[in-house]
Amino acid sequence: MADVARLAGVNASTVSHVLNGTRTVSGPTREAVLSAIARTGYRQNTLARSLARSSTTTLGLASRFVSNPHFADLVTSIEGAARAAGYTLVLADTHDDPVEEVRAVHELADRRVDGMLLAPSVHAEVEALPFLAAHGIPTVLLDRFADADVDQVAPENTEATALLTSHLADLGHRRIAFVAGLAGLSSTSERHAGFSRVLAERGLTGVVLDGGSETSLAETAVLSAFAGADRPSAVVVGNNSMTVGTLRALRSLGLSVPDDVALVCYDDPEWADLVEPRLTAIHQDVPAMATRAVTMILERLAGTAPGTPRRERIPPTFRHRNSCGCS
Repeated sequence: MADVARLAGVNASTVSHVLNGTRTVSGPTREAVLSAIARTGYRQNTLARSLARSSTTTLGLASRFVSNPHFADLVTSIEGAARAAGYTLVLADTHDDPVEEVRAVHELADRRVDGMLLAPSVHAEVEALPFLAAHGIPTVLLDRFADADVDQVAPENTEATALLTSHLADLGHRRIAFVAGLAGLSSTSERHAGFSRVLAERGLTGVVLDGGSETSLAETAVLSAFAGADRPSAVVVGNNSMTVGTLRALRSLGLSVPDDVALVCYDDPEWADLVEPRLTAIHQDVPAMATRAVTMILERLAGTAPGTPRRERIPPTFRHRNSCGCS
């Protein structure tokens, strides 16, 4: 910085103001500083700056994102929102496994992230969340809720899945399967609740399959349930990964969608309207959820958030196509 200041004919504090935007600098002086920076190839020492400020301007994101396109989209949206606020995003994959989740949270804490964004696993309340609370790391949960006194933001699940199930019932289906996600996750239990409520209200028969939020597990479960003569006439799938497994299984059985089996799904993958039949689906507003989660964590860091932790739902959208059997 001293070299830049000398070359530009200013003092070091002026260089700092130009770099950090902490004070207005006249146009000619600013241009002289920027020219000197370009000529010297100067780059700020981010580590030294973070030590001086007791802030790394980084946010940690612990989530499952390698094998699920939904979380990949979520990461992209969060990174954009964080970058716009001047923060860098540091990622750690939890694989939706409590042991891996604890490892991920510890690694991000060791990197001194200013705040943590976490898509909680089944047992996040046991170790990961108490660790974050004990170390005073501001935390926001996203995509799923957990029993914790922290800010949380997630999509609406129950009414959305009830809407999918009601639509199939309105089309005359009386025996409907539900491919459920990983047991213990709030999103799984909420979507199951929406499905079960409609069945009880309509007096319908339901078949709940354990898809485990995995493509292969959903494929195996659907292969078993739909192989016999008494198969369900329709299926509600709990997320996009399991939709892939369900479609594979039905194709392997020689069953046509929607002629033999009507299909609707929670999550609206990018290819949903490119395949035939086009998928009737619940579309999550991932950018809105990501932006809200980043806003929440920044408000906590700035001390402007309310004292009581917030729980907010992002409303999804019903995308009506033709895999349900509608023309």
